[in-house]
Formats: sequence, structure tokens, C-alpha cells
Amino acid sequence: MSRDGTEVWFTLKDSGKTQVMSARPPFRILATLDTGPISNHVTLVDNAKGHFGYVTVGGENMVKVYRRGRTPALVATIPTGDLPHGIWVSGDGTRVYVGLENQDAVAAVDTLKNRVIATIPIGQQPQQLLYVPRAVPTGKGTANLMPLGVAGMAGHLTLSAPKGSGGRGHATVSVNALGALDLLQVAATGLEPGKNYTLWLTENRTAPFGRKEALTMFTTNAAGAQVSQAIGLLREVLTPASAAERAAAHERFLIITRADSDTPVAVQESRKPMPPTPGLLPDPAPAAG
Repeated sequence: MSRDGTEVWFTLKDSGKTQVMSARPPFRILATLDTGPISNHVTLVDNAKGHFGYVTVGGENMVKVYRRGRTPALVATIPTGDLPHGIWVSGDGTRVYVGLENQDAVAAVDTLKNRVIATIPIGQQPQQLLYVPRAVPTGKGTANLMPLGVAGMAGHLTLSAPKGSGGRGHATVSVNALGALDLLQVAATGLEPGKNYTLWLTENRTAPFGRKEALTMFTTNAAGAQVSQAIGLLREVLTPASAAERAAAHERFLIITRADSDTPVAVQESRKPMPPTPGLLPDPAPAAG
């Protein structure tokens, strides 16, 4: 809700839209904005530049900024990181903070320049957040903070449409430890609306993909997007930390196909190795000679 109590903004996640509603009777819809696939949350900002709505668009990995008024207008797009979800404005309106669900981080955005000024590792899949002005009246406010430990050991993958296919399929993936098992979350976009898709674990990153194992099936929403999850022993085979671990674990890869087809609409890109889980000793080096 706006500070003056005149309007409410809310997202329609599955249709990729955001609506503006009058907060006064008869509570009519003032505008419907095509914000983009997986439109997650919105926060309203008042600062020296004017009055704005900031919308997290998870399927495009960005925040979209609209100038509020009789006809809301898009004035900026801010690349943030993987699957922006929750968003909250600071008390003075000069910052917004964005939970990057598939990047396990929070982005700090300068609202006067509309750019990311910091990305903060925060732990597993932040979705919602809250900003409390003057919550720490004295000191640095770090007294009760602890290292992330295992919660910071996440794998991050990207899938894109195969080269030459002409498709728009795209997905971000996070793999987080849940003790003995791992949680995989995929956020897919650029697919056909209302169709069934499967995320596969494969032996090869490129065709021929070899043996496939289905991890999760999902149906896309009206915007051709969806978020889905799978649980299993996935971290070591998808994001091995070293060449030795890669060989021992028989590294696997991800592709997405339509449920009625073997042709991939998105395949895994190259990735950065994930650090080993804290508390696990590395394999001993081979003896010399």
C-alpha cells in the first residue's frame, strides 16, 4: 500500500502481471501491467526522484521500476541475480533489498541510481524479507550473526535453449544441502504456456545425452514459466567441487523436455565448481613416486 493510503499494488505471479487497485471504495482496478514471468513481489518507494513501484520478476532475473501515477510507466529495469523474490524498501526510500531465491543471496539496490550496489550471501533460498529502521541503535549489529556453514554451500546452474533451436527456454537452478539429502529448485521460463515438462538428470551435457532420470515434472503457467523442486542425492553429481570428485561421483547434467517429446528445450550451460561442504575432509593426495 502507498504511504498516503490511496492505492495497493499486487502481483499475479502465474500470469506475469501486476495490478494497481484503489484503496478507497469501490476499490476498482486502476491499471494492469505486463511485468513478466514469475512476477513475485512489489514494494512502493517514495524518494527525492518521485513515487515508484518496484516489482521483482523472477523469470527475467530483474527488478522493474514503474513511476506511479494515473498511468504507471516503466522507467528502469535492474538486473539482480537468480530468481528475485521478496523485496522491501528502507525507511528513507533510498534502498530496496531483494531476496535472490536461486542465488541464496540478497541484493541491495540504490533507488536514486537504480542499480545494485551490493550482493550479500544470506543462506538458502531467501523468499521474503523485512526492513526495520533503527533496529540496532548502537554498535554494528553483528553480535548474534554466525557463519553460514553448510547453508552457504549451494550449487547454482543455468539452462538455456540449445544453440540453433530458435527456442527461448531458460532456467536457473539452485542445489542446497538438507542434511543427508539435497533440495534442487528450478525456475523455468520461455516455455509454452499450459504444457507439461520434465527436468531430467542425464549422463552428458550435450546430445546424445545418454541415460536419463526424471527429477521433477511441472506444468507451465499462463506466462510459460514455473518453479519446481526435487529432493535427492544431487549435490555431488551436479556440482562436484573438484576433478577428483567429478570422476568419483560420475558427474551428471540437467535438461528440460516437453513431456511428450525427447527433444530438449533447455540444456545445462557450463558451471562454476561448488566449494566442498564444511566439515568434510578432501581426498588425500596420491603418494609421490
